[in-house]
Amino acid sequence: MYKYILESAGSINWMAVFALLTFFFVFSMSAYLAFVKDAKSLEHAANLPLEDDEPTHNS
Repeated sequence: MYKYILESAGSINWMAVFALLTFFFVFSMSAYLAFVKDAKSLEHAANLPLEDDEPTHNS
């Protein structure tokens, strides 16, 4: 049914529709994961650039 409605609207670029749906899916998943993360892991990630600890490598 939706296919016939979209076809009657005129020429539709299906690649653009696919790109829009892909963007919407990726954006929604990233927003969902950002809101689901707990505060401790977000605070750790926020402080990473401020830490002065150098990683030690055993060579």
